[in-house]
Amino acid sequence: MAYRPADQIVHKAAWLYYTHGLRQDEVAQRLNISRASVALYLRRAREAGIVNISTSTHLFRNDMMARQVEDLLGLETVWLAGEEGLTASPADEIPTLAANVFVEMVRNGDRVGVAWGRTVYAIADAMNYADREGVSVVELCGNLGSPYSYRPDQCTMEIARRLNARGLNFYAPLVLGSKELAAALREEPVIREQLDLVSQCDLALFTVGALDADSHVIKCGALSLEELAELKALGATGVIAGQLIDADGRLIDCDYNKRMISADFDAFRAIPRRLMVVQEDEKFEPLRAAIKGGFFTHLIITAPMARRLLKTFGTASRPNVEAGAPA
Repeated sequence: MAYRPADQIVHKAAWLYYTHGLRQDEVAQRLNISRASVALYLRRAREAGIVNISTSTHLFRNDMMARQVEDLLGLETVWLAGEEGLTASPADEIPTLAANVFVEMVRNGDRVGVAWGRTVYAIADAMNYADREGVSVVELCGNLGSPYSYRPDQCTMEIARRLNARGLNFYAPLVLGSKELAAALREEPVIREQLDLVSQCDLALFTVGALDADSHVIKCGALSLEELAELKALGATGVIAGQLIDADGRLIDCDYNKRMISADFDAFRAIPRRLMVVQEDEKFEPLRAAIKGGFFTHLIITAPMARRLLKTFGTASRPNVEAGAPA
């Protein structure tokens, strides 16, 4: 691969600084440039993915409690934030930890499905730049017209930008005005193709949302507080990719879900690697519903949340999960 002269000096500065351990003033002297230029080139190297700075996530994996949660839930890997006491609030560590874990999980050629929400966007914002090859990042649900930065297309495109990947947005709204209109739109060829391709993803990144006044489905206007109260009376417990689930992780049979343009849950569970990230400890009940629904294979939570899971489910037997749960 041929580099332009402007690229070469960025590579040289990064090589001398990161590989040979020279100080910035030493790099400046070696390349006959100013120290300010060195700082600029090092920043460009990080942003372009020439240099990928990441911390080892083993610190958050090699913990007895993480192993217990893995065994209890039958998961591939669990990472716990906060057990080491690195920050006052374990939840504050979650976006950075999840960003590093997620980048490690993305392989060249992967098709990556991304849901939406504040946690997912915080992860995207914390991600280092990584120069992956042949990666596509796709939305798992329809879009919103809301002004919020964590809407689905923003999450998808920011993650694609950080991975130097191709971003593919969904060509449909998240919620339609009627179930008839949603059903008709799902049969449009371009929408049907996108929905059918969900099961062909190699990796998914998502969270589970709570159902309260601060929920993103309320904040974005998809549901009113009155509608939310009615749905909670029907057993609605959490939100995954915009869709409401009950305490057992089943899709709620309601008008709202029928008006949704989002991934079919069977297709979602067919994705081999599914990373669930839960930042707030207040989301325990939605997380428990997602566990019973068998939605994820990898999990990032706080240590206090892990202790609560172990206490609730017990270490003697695994929870009774739906078909499609990780084995």
